[in-house]
Amino acid sequence: MSVLTYELDGHVGLLTLNRPDSRNSLNPELIVRLTQIWEQVKEDPNVRVVVLTGAGDSTFCSGFDLGTTIPLITGTREPADEFEEAIKADRDLLRRATLVGHDIGIPIVAAVNGHAIAGGMELLLACDLRVVAQGVKLGLSEVALGLIPGMGGTALLRRHLPSALAMEMLLCAKPIISDDLAESGLFNRLVPASETLTTALDIAQTVASNAPLAVQAARQVVRKSADLEESKALLLETEAGEALTQTEDATEGPLAFMEKRQPKFHGR
Repeated sequence: MSVLTYELDGHVGLLTLNRPDSRNSLNPELIVRLTQIWEQVKEDPNVRVVVLTGAGDSTFCSGFDLGTTIPLITGTREPADEFEEAIKADRDLLRRATLVGHDIGIPIVAAVNGHAIAGGMELLLACDLRVVAQGVKLGLSEVALGLIPGMGGTALLRRHLPSALAMEMLLCAKPIISDDLAESGLFNRLVPASETLTTALDIAQTVASNAPLAVQAARQVVRKSADLEESKALLLETEAGEALTQTEDATEGPLAFMEKRQPKFHGR
């Protein structure tokens, strides 16, 4: 059984972490294959949005596998196969798999159908839009293991949650139930577990129906301007907007509106 599945429906990719018996934890093989599929998606112009979810009905992702990946990282065990050898040779695979400093250039929608703990929570944070099931646990447990969240959790959590909530999640190392974070701004939708994937796919289809170059540009401006002073952020926005005026899609959009029809965007 593949530890990772990928399907493409039109312009929407569906990526599923497929280790339900191990709470979709990130073992070395899954890390390597996740890195590979992100690169594949990045190079495929037909993919406009990706939905990321976990197999099964209990856990989205429980983070790095405590029996294989963590001992490999801490040096308490030697590599046992090609995937473990790859991680030992290139620790950046961990960061690329969890999208830390590695942007694939298109929106990712998280369909958090179950608990998201440790690296699973960091994967959630790496996504642009988030649909979360009611009653699931969200948390960063690393300090209870003598570590810190090292795939973006420590550095980036404060950007997504108020300071007090972020500190509670980081320092107490205890999960918070998703319902208690409904007003925090951490996610876009809180839905029954059975509706998580369909809701995420609906959002993804909506995003994919828009002009892809405009979607990508808007996303990049938001991401890159987060730490810029206002004048530089506005300049970044202006440059992106000017570049888009030269595209075919920028002609097609207004024309379709005037002709009262659906636009046909081609990403050009």
